[in-house]
Amino acid sequence: MDSYNSPSTKPLYRGTQVVWYILGLVEAMLAFRFALKLLGANSTAGFTSFIYGVTHIFASPFLNVFSITQLEGSVFEWTTLLAMMVYWLIAFAVIKLFLMGKTVSTPEAAVKLNDQED
Repeated sequence: MDSYNSPSTKPLYRGTQVVWYILGLVEAMLAFRFALKLLGANSTAGFTSFIYGVTHIFASPFLNVFSITQLEGSVFEWTTLLAMMVYWLIAFAVIKLFLMGKTVSTPEAAVKLNDQED
């Protein structure tokens, strides 16, 4: 049975789609957070308050990693950029883990092993 017709191919594909979708949402929200802080957005405005509230859970593990760069109300939040990078790496690792569960034919496995030796 080739790996394209394996019963595990479609669920793996859907799983990778879900991971990339969730990452896209998190990254977009963190990008809004970064931009709003950088542009000195009013934190009491509805949209700004919503973005800060939703993204706090994602940014909070990184908040004390770097000092905050601030200039006249604008904040360059390095920690948000770090969070975006870390979440991307986690998603990439999860996708790789999913792909390790993919059915592989013996000839295909032999070729991939030979490629890893080079």
